[in-house]
Amino acid sequence: MPDALQGLRQVVNAIRPLTEADWEAFASIWKPLSARRKEPLTSMGVREHYLYFVLEGVQRVYYFDEHSREATLVFTYAPSFGGVLDSFMLQQPSRYYYETLTPSVFLRASFTDLQHVMEARPAVESMIREGITHSLSGLLERLVELQCYTSEERFRILLRRSPHLLQLVPHKYLANYLGIDATNFSKLLNKVRI
Repeated sequence: MPDALQGLRQVVNAIRPLTEADWEAFASIWKPLSARRKEPLTSMGVREHYLYFVLEGVQRVYYFDEHSREATLVFTYAPSFGGVLDSFMLQQPSRYYYETLTPSVFLRASFTDLQHVMEARPAVESMIREGITHSLSGLLERLVELQCYTSEERFRILLRRSPHLLQLVPHKYLANYLGIDATNFSKLLNKVRI
């Protein structure tokens, strides 16, 4: 687990470095978890109990409604945090699902443990708040992409940001994430130089 914690520490340091004492308190709450491919981690209507740190694999957060419409909202992969963040932080039932797309390995921290550390260690709380703010910023940028950019522009942005997803994620999920019909996604794959 030391290697896993080292990856977590690198991401934390990129957000906001912690003192050794703050890091030790934060690192102590993380526990390992492995999951199979297509394993649900969080379901709609259930409160998110964990914040995940992805060590291996690819996951997605998605929405599914009563009319069988599905929207892939976010992909998570190493090294990044994962889970249904709003449900976790607000401790309210999730409106979304979080599932693995490939076999996955995580560290995860419970809401209760994270709350205790944030209350005892203001620097940890500041780091978490800054991390959430970065996530919100990325989400707002994605909304602009969905509303203002063409299908091809969104596809090219995905290729620049996360080209490895083309090899790891079924194309139907990538098309859904980009708001592109699966047939048009296939045409873009053939048209755009990778």
